[in-house]
Amino acid sequence: MSKDDVEVAVIGGGAAGIAAAKRLHEAGVDCLLIEARDRLGGRGFSWQLPDGTRIDLGCGWLHSADENPWSELAARQGRTIDKSPPPWTKPSLEIGFPRQQQQDFTEALHAFYQRLEALARQGKDVPASAALEPGNRWNALIGAVGTFISGGELHRVSARDFDNYADTDVNWRVVEGYGTLIAAHANDVPAALDCAVRRIDHSGKRLRVDTARGTITADKIIVTLPTSVMAAMDDLFWPVLPEKIEAARNLPLGLDDKLFIALEGAEEFEPDSRLFAHTDRATAAYHLRPFGRPMIEAYFGGELAAELEVGGAAAFYDFAVAELTAALGGAFAARLKPIIVHPWGTDPYARGAYSFALVGKAHCRQVLAAPVDDRLFFAGEACSEHDFSTAHGAYRTGVAAAEQVLVARQR
Repeated sequence: MSKDDVEVAVIGGGAAGIAAAKRLHEAGVDCLLIEARDRLGGRGFSWQLPDGTRIDLGCGWLHSADENPWSELAARQGRTIDKSPPPWTKPSLEIGFPRQQQQDFTEALHAFYQRLEALARQGKDVPASAALEPGNRWNALIGAVGTFISGGELHRVSARDFDNYADTDVNWRVVEGYGTLIAAHANDVPAALDCAVRRIDHSGKRLRVDTARGTITADKIIVTLPTSVMAAMDDLFWPVLPEKIEAARNLPLGLDDKLFIALEGAEEFEPDSRLFAHTDRATAAYHLRPFGRPMIEAYFGGELAAELEVGGAAAFYDFAVAELTAALGGAFAARLKPIIVHPWGTDPYARGAYSFALVGKAHCRQVLAAPVDDRLFFAGEACSEHDFSTAHGAYRTGVAAAEQVLVARQR
């Protein structure tokens, strides 16, 4: 480990931690970015294929791209931005899903959002599922889409929190990978990798971070650990901070896993096409030819993803092949070959994809974000009231925490 005594320790090398450490480093503050993995980026994870192509196993879209700070950073890094319309804004393939039915579904989805907004602004918080119209034929597909958005089933998700999310509906992609962009932002920042944190001791005049590679002392600490990781560590803080652990438990990480499949004869499909193999039950969403590449990007959310994680990579692939052949014929299977899947729920340093608030717990984002004694500061997508579940929400909270540190050190 390069350093064991710093002014500020930043725990967690994802988008929030990188943003915080970068801001402090640029301000001339002696800081150290501490990461349990052997790489930076956290849930921003670009995987390089043998031909040099990078695919995003974690966050992949610059949401609210017209005001997303990562968009400007991508330009500074010389990254290639693809501004093609995302597949969910275009009609899906009509295989098993005729255009008129797609229009009916779109109308039902918009009506669901309108009811959800009305419910969210009432006095008492309710589950997002309360906005479903009883008996509506599209409820199953609305529920599946809900897991892609929140990572959890609608009956678990706070309607108020769901409604709090802000988006400009501008969505771009980074050809070289969103995870590549995020990790590169930390290129000149001092970092300790393979350095899992076991305890944060704030009982003394100086703070102590006990890690797998020894103890680091600091004057101030910024904690950017995923909520599901914090929630599993009752003894993370000493003295204990039960309100932080409870807030983390009320903001669990849902599941959204991606499976990439090589597709022979991909030219049959338009680039950035979308397919739902089923519309009446839990299903995956299939993005055909992302960036025009000969592959399929399959999305699995919520309980479906959790069930498949139990069976490992083969379970994801078998499920996808079964759905795709049901829609496109048995011969289609011969054109497919698995590439990679990353099960975020079984990743020990993530334990999920991104946060949602349980019913009645939307306020826990503010509880989690609040500093402690002007020495412990908190950041991460779960700390963002309106940009949660995004890398830009993580970035903004990371910079905000760094600014809080800069103000505190002047006192």
